[in-house]
Amino acid sequence: MRPVGVLGGMGPAATVLFQQRVLAAVPAADDADHVPLLIDMNPQVPSRIAHILEGTGDDPGPVLAAMARRLERAGAAALAMPCNTAHHYAGAIRAASGVPLLDMVAMSVARAHEVAASGAPIGVLGSPALRRTGVFGPALERAGRAPVWPADEDALLAAIRDVKAGRDPAAARAALAAAARGLASDGAGAVLVACTEFSLHADAARGPAPLIDTLDVLAEATAAFAQGARADDDPARRAAE
Repeated sequence: MRPVGVLGGMGPAATVLFQQRVLAAVPAADDADHVPLLIDMNPQVPSRIAHILEGTGDDPGPVLAAMARRLERAGAAALAMPCNTAHHYAGAIRAASGVPLLDMVAMSVARAHEVAASGAPIGVLGSPALRRTGVFGPALERAGRAPVWPADEDALLAAIRDVKAGRDPAAARAALAAAARGLASDGAGAVLVACTEFSLHADAARGPAPLIDTLDVLAEATAAFAQGARADDDPARRAAE
């Protein structure tokens, strides 16, 4: 098995959930059958929302680059980052490291492309920072798909903050359910759970459109890489290219 380094802490609960889903992705009879993960759990990565949306925070790029270098030195053969918005800084991570970054965004869009009806747009259920930065743009363009964004971005931003703060999830779950219904009404052929905080409550977003959790896609790719697959060897991703 090849070890995978995890740029974690964005947020901590989402990173723990990612580890659980990697465990679930491997049919194991004993400890040694599981994926070796090197986890840099760093909740001190500067806020992506503050940097992108508010223009007040420090640049997370240098911190993420330093994490990538640490993980590579520790023996990681590839990197995984269970945070969609942080993929805005993927260039800094790739420049700092000589090992591949498993691209959660590209693989998730490719998976959605595989299940959505021909020509239908893809709904993106995540932070408003994703729309602002165009993180999903190149992958959607390769797939020939247009994005559909939730109408009430403020409600989703509040939901993200509620989940990070560990508040009663009722309001966050209601916001997720309403946003997912809206995306389906707007014609989304598939809906991506594109915030790993939302992955903690993804069941609330189930509706008429197929739901794809980006955290599941990354967990499956991590397990596959550790067991010998190439970093870009994802059938759904190839279908979009």
